[in-house]
Amino acid sequence: MVFQPSSKIGLFIDGPNLHAASKALGFDIDFIRLLREFQYFGSTLRAFYYTTISEEANRSIGPLVEWLNYNGYTVVTKTAKEFVDANGRRRIKGDMNVELTVDAMALAKQFDEMVLFSGDGGFRSLVEAVQRLGIRVSVVSTISTQPAMIADELRRQADEFIDLAALRHKLDRNTSERSAAGGREV
Repeated sequence: MVFQPSSKIGLFIDGPNLHAASKALGFDIDFIRLLREFQYFGSTLRAFYYTTISEEANRSIGPLVEWLNYNGYTVVTKTAKEFVDANGRRRIKGDMNVELTVDAMALAKQFDEMVLFSGDGGFRSLVEAVQRLGIRVSVVSTISTQPAMIADELRRQADEFIDLAALRHKLDRNTSERSAAGGREV
């Protein structure tokens, strides 16, 4: 990772996308370590975590959302829309791309560097717009899975692509739990 010393860094996390990438790589993110990792490189002004919540998923993601709120993250949520498709199957629809994009554009001038945790190609235009403001943009996702979990156009637009697989040893929650227990599994 290449950051200028004392850079003001904004982290924008597409929660479901980061979760899917880390699961595909076989590990869980330690969000305290994630914050510390980027604070090491500069002044992390804000860390935003975006996710949708459905009634069913609230039981599983609710504790994470609360924990993130109390541990330095600004959590932005909205309720997912449930509907029945043409085949009579219940579906859940919802993403936070618009909310993440609006916040990133509104806050961009407060940062020297922006780190986007997502592989969604829909963010390519956001990255380009933020770059036009003179902000350096790094994108974190992975090409170490089959298929890759980042859209090629997003990876190419970024000033720097950081493969999540390369950060595993720093961000793996299970590694930190073993370290805290003196190297043994918890």
